[in-house]
Amino acid sequence: MQKFLLFTPGPAEVPSRVLKAISEPIIHHRSQDFREIFFEVREKLKKLFATNQDVIVFASSGTGAMESAVSNFFCRGDKALVINAGKFGERWSQICRAYSLEVEEIKIPYGYAVDPSDVRKALQKDGKIKGVFIQGCETSTGVQHPVKEVGEVIREERGDDILYIVDGITAVGVFNIEMDNWGIDVLITGSQKALMLPPGLSMLSASQRALKFMEKSDLPKFYFSVKREMKAQQEGETAWTPAISLIKGLRESLRMIIDEEGLQNVFERHKRLAGILRNMVEVLGLKIFAKKPAPGLTTIEIDDAEKIRKRMRELGAWVAGGQGELKGKIIRIAHMGYYTEGDMIYVGNVLKQAVEEFKSKASAN
Repeated sequence: MQKFLLFTPGPAEVPSRVLKAISEPIIHHRSQDFREIFFEVREKLKKLFATNQDVIVFASSGTGAMESAVSNFFCRGDKALVINAGKFGERWSQICRAYSLEVEEIKIPYGYAVDPSDVRKALQKDGKIKGVFIQGCETSTGVQHPVKEVGEVIREERGDDILYIVDGITAVGVFNIEMDNWGIDVLITGSQKALMLPPGLSMLSASQRALKFMEKSDLPKFYFSVKREMKAQQEGETAWTPAISLIKGLRESLRMIIDEEGLQNVFERHKRLAGILRNMVEVLGLKIFAKKPAPGLTTIEIDDAEKIRKRMRELGAWVAGGQGELKGKIIRIAHMGYYTEGDMIYVGNVLKQAVEEFKSKASAN
């Protein structure tokens, strides 16, 4: 049986102690045992999001929280400004259109981050925009957007008349994002990245400003109703049957992140891991694709990307390829969550071996 380590930007590696917590006997979700676990999770999630607001948990992938961020806070015909710099920026546009929002995009070439001045121009041009949608990290390209600076522009231009929605699925727990201090109205994340869990949970927090918008929303919502979940989760339960085992695992991973390593140390580790891998990439003569790379993953321009990726998996390292127009042109290697310096040296050496093998074959031909 082949053994490999996951270096994909979701799902990522899961620590053994988290796996152990997930595998514990199931408990009933309408019980004091579950409430005690869930209350602890909720308090630690507030620290992770840097917010005093509730953080609610859905049994879904991150896209479920993205959909909730649209359906709960807007009205039919509202205008959305979407920062589209890759596949997940495109997803914001697709969800907004599915709920009958009018979408205007700031379209950015793959590999580049948004310029906050372009957001300012768009807001000055159109006073009807009700929401700005962005990724903290565009996972398809590895780019980090200037979330804080964009938030400053939004508040300077429109004050409380607009919502700022941030997809933090490959950002929260990877690098600093301060929901309350940066004027973020809706922040979301998912379980399978920096939180070191299998896929299956998403989280969302909404500002007081967003909750006022929510009262006027006329879009359909049922399973992903923020109002319904907030009421239930404040009492230590969920509106619907939760992913009990994953929530038990989440408590363990949050203890590791918040209580043991500490958030700032986690952020510094991610920067350090990124630096180790990127130095090895540069020594190989390869180019980093992202012009402003995020610390959670490294995207590498490479010929025969899919063949290199396949060979790396055969050698024991499972990395990701490009998406959309980048398919076959880049590989993506994650270093968010449960990774060490030794892991980066390992995957860097696997990359080196795969590249040298293909160079050798090319020379022989």
